[in-house]
Amino acid sequence: MKDFIIRPEKKEEHRAVEELIRESFWNVYRPGCSEHYVIHLLRNDPAFVRELDFVMEQDGRLIGQNMFMRTVINADDGREIPVLTMGPICITPELKRRGYGKKLLDYSLEKAAECGFGAVLFEGNIGFYGKSGFTYASDFGIRYHDLPEGADASFFLCKELSEGYLDGITGVYQTPAGYYVSDDDVEEFDKQFPPKVKQRLPGQIF
Repeated sequence: MKDFIIRPEKKEEHRAVEELIRESFWNVYRPGCSEHYVIHLLRNDPAFVRELDFVMEQDGRLIGQNMFMRTVINADDGREIPVLTMGPICITPELKRRGYGKKLLDYSLEKAAECGFGAVLFEGNIGFYGKSGFTYASDFGIRYHDLPEGADASFFLCKELSEGYLDGITGVYQTPAGYYVSDDDVEEFDKQFPPKVKQRLPGQIF
């Protein structure tokens, strides 16, 4: 598979990338989606890692994107351990399950490692992300904030970018505040895009 390039997102592509994300996430996790608004805000967040903001292009068309945010683990010994979280990451709907997502993921993780970051933690499906070296964060002794003890944490994944970076560390991961947006603000932002039908579908989690 050599028919694509991965490169940094350009400022003039911001709306096109938001449209791509909206198409990819629409009705997947909830009726409609919020991810296009989330990235719209995150680009101006101090935790946003500009050098790890990527798009995937095929024949001059944007087909995928991924981005990263800085965050921390509040270690049980009182330290703050700098880590990354990731996403939204997406591939245009008609090219999903054809290997493009893994190519984009592996490339962006490699670049994050080259930038000196030690680990990535985020919420995802082990069936997909496990193929790129992610495992359950609980294997590292890292807990998800606000999750009751004994609750299912199989959605919470981790990958060391630097071997041994999390050795001897246990603690609580913090999702960057910028990922939390209000439904009303999402609704208002979404009016800038072509109308789409929201549907309640099996498998949605919100």
